[in-house]
Amino acid sequence: MGKGKLAKFADMETYENVFQYPYSVVEHVPFEMKGHWHEEYFHNQNPIVLELGCGKGEYAVGLAKQFPDVNFIGVDIKGARMWTGATQALQEGLKNVAFLRTNIEIIDRFFAPDEVQEIWLTFSDPQMKNPRKRLTSTYFMNRYRHFLVDGGIIHLKTDSNFLFTYTSYMVEKNHLPVEEKTDDLYHSSHLSPLTTQLLSIQTYYESMWIARGLNIKYIKFQLPHEGELQEPDVEIELDDYRSYHRDKRSSKDKAK
Repeated sequence: MGKGKLAKFADMETYENVFQYPYSVVEHVPFEMKGHWHEEYFHNQNPIVLELGCGKGEYAVGLAKQFPDVNFIGVDIKGARMWTGATQALQEGLKNVAFLRTNIEIIDRFFAPDEVQEIWLTFSDPQMKNPRKRLTSTYFMNRYRHFLVDGGIIHLKTDSNFLFTYTSYMVEKNHLPVEEKTDDLYHSSHLSPLTTQLLSIQTYYESMWIARGLNIKYIKFQLPHEGELQEPDVEIELDDYRSYHRDKRSSKDKAK
């Protein structure tokens, strides 16, 4: 039998690669490592890449293994899930990956301007009812600008046609430079060697969605600092399913 939540939380309190600052903590304890991740944790000047909504941390750990000269930080509020990746990273001696347990709505409190080079959004909740909560919304893009380098890269990897379509419209509306885009990642013949290399990293849930016959979508785009971002005013067909084999709850067919 696996460890329970309380035991996992107790473990994480002792893990050197985990930093826990949810809403209830960060209001009272400033994050002093903001702007100092390179020297105080990673002890190098390699690029920093975030995975927002990292779940069990499988993708962050997989990236850290493939790219030892890049620093990765998995971010999520679900500590019991994050325990899996954090534990694996410690057991395998991976020094180029860390985990930050916090609410993504306040992600800009943890990184200084130009401290992050890239962001990965892997299988984020599409938030079909609430545009403000989508991790590719202009609300979040403006937050990313606080710490992402000018023209920094954002990767979206998703099974959700709704989130992929919404993100595509958002990128088009704001004239954000697109580097790669495909609505069928594992059957595309026009991918860069780097993207092809990334295909070998699959999370448990990604494998499950592929087994269900869902195409995995991918878009890689730049986020310049200049320009006021605007939301797309387009109705998008809703996904006809929810994750984990559950049907959608809404009776609507489309949403903005």
